[in-house]
Amino acid sequence: MCLFQYEDDAEPEEQVPAGTLYVPARPGIAQVVVRLFRTPLGARTAVGFTTAERLAATLGVEQPWIRLSETVLRALAEPLGASLLTVDPTLTAPAVAVAAATGPAAASAPAPASQGPGTVARTA
Repeated sequence: MCLFQYEDDAEPEEQVPAGTLYVPARPGIAQVVVRLFRTPLGARTAVGFTTAERLAATLGVEQPWIRLSETVLRALAEPLGASLLTVDPTLTAPAVAVAAATGPAAASAPAPASQGPGTVARTA
């Protein structure tokens, strides 16, 4: 840590923006809607990826996305209760297997929820 501060030095408390992020979105009625997620502890979070390839690797190649700056993403998510921003999360939940089940017991059985640490759960 430098003891001297110069005019062109950034303040230590300043948050450096992550730049432009690839943000998961879904089509809305009249516009695109930013998708929000939950952390493993249940807190709402906005999610952004530094590359389109990372987004596709985590959420799939068919996941629609838009490009937003970190500042704009935070401004959109905060009124919705998502004060956290997660950059480049990895989805560690196992893939869902769809099996042809018959009978009422199979239809009412809940799917197992196994999520590891660092997981971002997908919400609609």
